[in-house]
Amino acid sequence: MAINNKVQGIDVSHYQGTVNWTAVKSAGISFAFAKATDGNTYTDPQFKTNWTGMKAAGILRGAYHFYESNDDPVTQANNFIKAVGSIAIGDLPPVVDIEINKGGFGNATLAANLQIWLNTVEQALGRTPMIYTGPSFWNQNMNNSFSRYALWIAQYGASQPTIPIGWSSWTFWQNSESGSVAGVTGSVDTDVFAGSMADLLAFAAKK
Repeated sequence: MAINNKVQGIDVSHYQGTVNWTAVKSAGISFAFAKATDGNTYTDPQFKTNWTGMKAAGILRGAYHFYESNDDPVTQANNFIKAVGSIAIGDLPPVVDIEINKGGFGNATLAANLQIWLNTVEQALGRTPMIYTGPSFWNQNMNNSFSRYALWIAQYGASQPTIPIGWSSWTFWQNSESGSVAGVTGSVDTDVFAGSMADLLAFAAKK
């Protein structure tokens, strides 16, 4: 499972059903992200269970929002904020997952709306959010003005991921959508962190 001895993680949603987080931890997983919300109103039905279960098992936890470009960014941000309640120092930063441009928005509009989501969440939760995306989507639909946000890049089958415009490095890399991890039924997304466990703990402690 190890890739260049990097710290291993997974990300989950209700599609994984009930996760045995103690078994996941025993399998060598150090961090995990759980889907919290999607768009203006949707909350993942497994989020609360995953959120508490990850912490109880001693796994560094993060929460992500799936961004719907057709929905209002402030309403989406508030949906996420309501679901997570708070993100403590020691938890991973809040994440926005942007990978679809419904409605065919121009780069400037899509970027401006995403910035509104990021600003709203950062102000409410006191943490600098992180961006999850794929290199092709980002390069086609976005711009290079988001470098202050840590990058969680999605790319499979590569020895190293492609860095999208605006960044010089990645922080997390989703390297597979078909991983197998004890404690999770069926396939699961696997991730690695670009650093040591001490680096990851330091990253989780930053505002």
